Amino acid sequence: MALTQSQLLPAPFLTDVTKGYAKDIGALTAAPLDTGEFAPTVAPKDVYQTDAYTMAGTTGQGLGAYDPYITQAGAYSGPGAQAPFYSPYQTDVIQKTLDEYDIQAGKGLSGIGLLAAKSGNLGGGREGVMRSEFQTQSNLQRALLDYQMRNQGFNQASDRANQAFMQQMNMAGTVPQLERADITGLESMGARTQAQDQAEREAARETARLKAYEPYERLGYLGSGLGSMLAGYPAQFQSSVAPNPTALQSALGIASVGGGVLGNIYGEQGMFGKT
Repeated sequence: MALTQSQLLPAPFLTDVTKGYAKDIGALTAAPLDTGEFAPTVAPKDVYQTDAYTMAGTTGQGLGAYDPYITQAGAYSGPGAQAPFYSPYQTDVIQKTLDEYDIQAGKGLSGIGLLAAKSGNLGGGREGVMRSEFQTQSNLQRALLDYQMRNQGFNQASDRANQAFMQQMNMAGTVPQLERADITGLESMGARTQAQDQAEREAARETARLKAYEPYERLGYLGSGLGSMLAGYPAQFQSSVAPNPTALQSALGIASVGGGVLGNIYGEQGMFGKT
C-alpha cells in the first residue's frame, strides 16, 4: 500500500523575503536594547532659581525682611519715644523767650514804683501789695508760658515719633513685598530657562529613541506587510511523495490480490453447485 505526503508551499517570490525577515529579526533581537541613551533626565535648577532660594533664606532679604523695621518702629512707641524728635533748638528758644519775659516783667515792676511815687505811696504798704500781686501773677504767667512751650515741643516730638512709627510699619510691609517680587522674578526667569533646558533634553531623548527603535519599526512594517501578503497569496503549489513499498507491504499486497482471485473462483463454483 503506497503512502502519499502532501506539502503546501508559499508563493515562490515570498520564500526569499520571509527567510531574510526571519534572519534579520533574529539578529536584531539577539542582544538587549541599550536604553541608556534615551532614558528620561531632569534639567537641573537654573542659577536664577538658586539665587531666589538663597535670597529667600537669607536673613533680611527673604523671610523676616520686615524684622528690622518692626524693631525700629518699636523704638518710636511707648514712653520716651518722642525724645529723639525734640528740636535741638527748643531749649534755647524757651530760655530766650523766658528771658524776654523777665525783662518785660521787670519793666512792669518799675511801672509800679513810678505809679507809687506819683501817688505818694512810694515804699508804702500799698506799693508792696501791688508789687507782690504783680510778681505772683508774673510768675504764674511765666510758668504757664514755659509749660505751653514745653508742651508744644512735646506734642511736636510725639507727632514726629508717631510719623516715624508709621513710616517704619509701612516699610515693614513694603520691603517684604519688594523682596518677594524679586524672588518671584528670579524664580520665573529660572523656570523659563529650566523649561527650555528640559525641552531640549526631551527632544534629544526622543531623537535617540527614534534612532534606536528605527530597525524594530522597519522590521515591524515588513512583518506586517509579509503577513498581509501571505494571507493574500495562499499556497499555490502542492507536491506528492509516494515512498517505495517495503517487502512486507509487497507480500501483503500479493496475498490480498491472491485472496481476491480465489474468492472469485469459489464464488463461481458455489454458483455452479447450486445449479
